[in-house]
Amino acid sequence: MKTIKKAIIPAAGLGTRFLPATKAMPKEMLPIVDRPTIEYIVEEAMESGIEDIIIVTGKGKRAIEDHFDHNFELEDNLVKKEKFEMLEKVNQASNVDIHYIRQKEPKGLGHAVWCARKFIGDEPFAVLLGDDIVKAEKPGLRQLIDEFEATQSSIVGVQKVPMDETHRYGIVDPVRSEGRRYKVSKFVEKPAKGTAPSDLAIMGRYVFTPEIFSFLDKQQIGAGGEIQLTDAIQMLNEVQDVYAYDFEGKRYDVGEKLGFVKTTVDLALENEEIRDELYKYLEGKLEEIRLNV
Repeated sequence: MKTIKKAIIPAAGLGTRFLPATKAMPKEMLPIVDRPTIEYIVEEAMESGIEDIIIVTGKGKRAIEDHFDHNFELEDNLVKKEKFEMLEKVNQASNVDIHYIRQKEPKGLGHAVWCARKFIGDEPFAVLLGDDIVKAEKPGLRQLIDEFEATQSSIVGVQKVPMDETHRYGIVDPVRSEGRRYKVSKFVEKPAKGTAPSDLAIMGRYVFTPEIFSFLDKQQIGAGGEIQLTDAIQMLNEVQDVYAYDFEGKRYDVGEKLGFVKTTVDLALENEEIRDELYKYLEGKLEEIRLNV
């Protein structure tokens, strides 16, 4: 049985929604409380059994490599001051091998995944997008890997969204369901308003057979003038089954401002160090709002 040990994390986007902050800092390094967003993605991959990660970067993304590299001066300082808990946080990604490749031109998500083809070879692999953080009892990616091991077929993670938001996502057209798993007839990238075949949206977690690269090789231009991963998934689905899986857990959209703020608040409320004071502050703000209504 084929197992999933490699993962691709595309991180080459320009982060224009967060300008001017992302002029000097990659959007993947924007902190949620005290951790950059990409660290949550790497942690999910590790907890899902991934052993090798390749991060597809672009110009101005060197900070990502620095973050996951050793900083011997800092680590030595923490050891001398016996700040071992903080040292553990600094080194928590050291149990996975992280590699890097640059996407030289911003040609879209499909192209970013294609850039990692030589690293993947002829193995099945996972893809995790950095705009989606998933909090779940069993990691979201692990759920997909379990489904892959049961079917030996490509799996796309989905969750339901309001119909008036379907134009923002890749959407699946399901044929039938087997529990939370769906057989799919069609994958559509950002359908026009009112045309979506369902409310099941692709949520940034994938497991693929290596045959996906034969379709990404075509470099076919899709929505937005970019090489879309969803288009390659649909072509793959025409020759071998690609399933959708409605994974359990709460998905946070950190790719836009309001979603980023909501994520920060929710995860801050899980942080024992600041939770109580933040809760009091939020209660006070709510009272202010009530008084001003």
